Amino acid sequence: MNRTIKQFNIHDIELFKRNLLSWASSFEEVVWLDSNFYKQNHSSYEAVLAVEAFTSIKTDYHAAFEDLKEYQSVTEDWIFGYLTYDLKNDLENLASNNFDGLEFPDLYFFQPKRLLFLKGNVLEFHYLGMIDDEIEEDYQQILKNTSIEEITEEKKDLLIKHRIPKEEYLEKVKTMLAHIHRGDIYEANFCQEFYIENTAINPIKTFYNLNEISKPPFATFLKHDDKFLLSASPERYIRKEGTQIISQPIKGTARRAENKEEDALLVSSLENDSKERSENVMIVDLVRNDLSRVALKGSVTVEELCKVYTFMQVHQMISTIKAEVAPTTHPVDIIKVAFPMGSMTGAPKLSAMKIIEKLEETKRGLYSGAVGYFAPNGDFDFNVIIRSIFYNYKKRYVSFSAGSAITAKSKPELEFEECLVKAKAMRKALE
Repeated sequence: MNRTIKQFNIHDIELFKRNLLSWASSFEEVVWLDSNFYKQNHSSYEAVLAVEAFTSIKTDYHAAFEDLKEYQSVTEDWIFGYLTYDLKNDLENLASNNFDGLEFPDLYFFQPKRLLFLKGNVLEFHYLGMIDDEIEEDYQQILKNTSIEEITEEKKDLLIKHRIPKEEYLEKVKTMLAHIHRGDIYEANFCQEFYIENTAINPIKTFYNLNEISKPPFATFLKHDDKFLLSASPERYIRKEGTQIISQPIKGTARRAENKEEDALLVSSLENDSKERSENVMIVDLVRNDLSRVALKGSVTVEELCKVYTFMQVHQMISTIKAEVAPTTHPVDIIKVAFPMGSMTGAPKLSAMKIIEKLEETKRGLYSGAVGYFAPNGDFDFNVIIRSIFYNYKKRYVSFSAGSAITAKSKPELEFEECLVKAKAMRKALE
């Protein structure tokens, strides 16, 4: 599929990014991926915006990966979209029967008519031929577009509820620990939902709030009809460039401190925390195992193990696993063998997913799924949907979830505290 490409130089990038997003919000389909200029070894763009579907695929989990494979192969163009956690049911004999207040379709991708890349201070338009005469007009429109923040809304008292009351949460973690002591699993990621009913939020303003608090490398604004994802994810799920694939699971979290010395101490104690390290290493083993199912023999290596990265809200322990694949391997098959990401399930994966389903009260949906894109040549990049707010405009329902990894060394009370630390940014963005 041919696209017309035009470039423009941008002066005030931060202001321009805001204008761009507020311009985009008038379209039905929007995916905005923003790296917030976070310094990282593996990245291609500062930001990408895809709007207005020319073609699309929307499906439940039944044969979802096969359908996506066909759509990606036939389209031979850029496609943007998401995979929900519940696609696990396409891969294993599993179900998702928990409460779902959001109702995101299980899988959704679209081929955008309008595609914009920000590289340094250069903006590149990649438009499909049928609308390429609108590039100049759109560019002028974006320059003029004032930020949506000007919209004032009356302040509402948001009543944020816990889907699982604290006492019940502590009991559930004890049950999870019993599974671990019995040898059913080594580790499981256990999540809880926080939600607000009968409310209206301004999605763009809320996204700005959340992004300002965290400035993460995998921020995402997604709009699909009346459903919104506002994400400040720090985590990459999986990326393919040529024949190289990398996955970067996060396991291990410490809070930030105002004081420099104390902050440095928190980093060093995270680096040397045997519980956090063992959590991370278990997931690294799981990812290596997953990737070895599609990788060339002997090519799976660990580039970085348990390296601590600092973000505005938290310190995180991240590992980077690399592998080589044959040029003939279908990109969707690569994603499929590693899905859902180990950092959000636990190990062994299948047992962990079964136990999670029993103990959690909310269907995960897009939470702990992934958003990203496929390039025309089959390269791709996907994040992990954590630290995110979800909004169903029609149902007036707002939700965010937080989880932690339960291992043999876990203390229920501390796991509850970790969820609250992770939920803090979302709470603050909404308030």
